[in-house]
Amino acid sequence: MHVFVIGGTGHSGPYIISELVAAGHEVTALARSDAAVAAVSALGAKARRGSLEDLDGLKAAAADFDGVIHVAHRQDLLTFGGLDAVAAAERQIMLAYGEALAGSGKALVVSGSIGSPGWENLGRPATEEDPALPGGEAYRGTLRVRNIVETTVIDLAEREVRSSIVRIPPVMHSTTDHAGFLPLLIGLAKEKGVIGYPGDGTNVWPAVHVRDLASLFRLALEKGPAGKYWHGIEGESIRFREIAEAIGSRLGLPAVSIPADVLMLPGYFGFLTNLVTLDLPASNAITRQALGWRPAQPGLLEDLDNGHYFPSVEPA
Repeated sequence: MHVFVIGGTGHSGPYIISELVAAGHEVTALARSDAAVAAVSALGAKARRGSLEDLDGLKAAAADFDGVIHVAHRQDLLTFGGLDAVAAAERQIMLAYGEALAGSGKALVVSGSIGSPGWENLGRPATEEDPALPGGEAYRGTLRVRNIVETTVIDLAEREVRSSIVRIPPVMHSTTDHAGFLPLLIGLAKEKGVIGYPGDGTNVWPAVHVRDLASLFRLALEKGPAGKYWHGIEGESIRFREIAEAIGSRLGLPAVSIPADVLMLPGYFGFLTNLVTLDLPASNAITRQALGWRPAQPGLLEDLDNGHYFPSVEPA
């Protein structure tokens, strides 16, 4: 297949491009700068100049390829337009893809978020059959934005687009993870002198190694049916306290409970509070069965022990 990748220079994008190239696909990636052109070219992909702001350009590009993978986000709009502006802009991008691919049966695979549907009251691990909440629901800020994008993409299946969503967990770990939640938590621990966890720390977070996630995007592109959600999680969700204790052990810092009355500003977690308190038990059974996906990379706790998140710290 000739695949168009949008977001090829982010955290997951280079791994997705490499996975596709290794599998024999021809890849072209959107690039808005000379540096981006050089980066995707080094991975074995062609570059197509453009930007997320150019809807006509995205639509024309999508129509030229056998499939589209989109893992980019309009974070540039957060400062001036807020979350509603991000949601509106990203929805228009998905609709542009829909116009380009309607009636073709071609694949469109877009990144979503584990937790964005608003699963907190399910009373069980969420599955791939649990839909996102309607876009108008007020639900934890950025997660609400992902709901709007997810439902828009899934609805494109009615227009004969083989559209699907790969839901990504809060932690996507790798040797190149420099700006995700783990580096944020590690930086916060160094600043505070302790590594905190909310309450009793029994809320759970799923995780995935970015190389495993890349293989899931490829499988969804190659054989995923239309209108489906896929869960890119490596296995059982992990108690937040275990994550904190693993970080603390590596830094030689104590892991401590942060009581509810000091969770918010100017407490320990600050702007991360709404995220670290999420409880996100989820299953990947349908994804594994339907696509034959088998995570093979180190799990989160094992990856923390590998040391690349702590380059200047000796093991405790």
